[in-house]
Amino acid sequence: MKSDSAVIFVVDDDRSVRNALERLIKSVGFRVKTFDRAQSFLDSAFCESPCCLVLDVRMPQMSGIELQEKMAFRGLNMPVIFITGHGSVSMGVQAMKAGAMDFIEKPFEDQQLIETIQAAIVKDRQAKQKQAEIMKIQKRAASLTPREYEVFKLVVSGMLNKQIAYELAVSEKTIKVHRARVMEKMKAKSLVSLVRMAEKIGIWGVSD
Repeated sequence: MKSDSAVIFVVDDDRSVRNALERLIKSVGFRVKTFDRAQSFLDSAFCESPCCLVLDVRMPQMSGIELQEKMAFRGLNMPVIFITGHGSVSMGVQAMKAGAMDFIEKPFEDQQLIETIQAAIVKDRQAKQKQAEIMKIQKRAASLTPREYEVFKLVVSGMLNKQIAYELAVSEKTIKVHRARVMEKMKAKSLVSLVRMAEKIGIWGVSD
């Protein structure tokens, strides 16, 4: 699977390893950005394209595990693939529990790393698509008036127009107008699609 748009970050303090990884990853069509220190990566890592991080575990100043923790704290979300020649079971378990994509011990087969990177890019592409969809829905929801938003929440909770009218102390005709506007602004073709949108942005109806 080649992808000119995807970016693979490599963080390793060993220049020969960085160069070897860069050649390998470029050979299958990915763009590569390398860093010799974890902090250098943190200072400049930003990627709107699908991406992942190939990360050495043991490095001076900041280890790979510590970098993974700082990424989580900063909300820097991307799949992390650890590579190590000095790993331990406990270190691998710690990395995987923190969400690492894989923990690969040296020496490893080139194909093993490439397949893991490809899987990471697929995962990140799906995550970015999902996030973009959520942001689009949130933007639509933000365009609703306060009353329309109330109606939105009550509609997706399963209440009928007459029940919503009673709840909000207005006429059923008024609720029908608000409901139509909600459907239009949210670009929902059916009640089912409206409910799915609500679920994606964490709206659960009356209990909120």
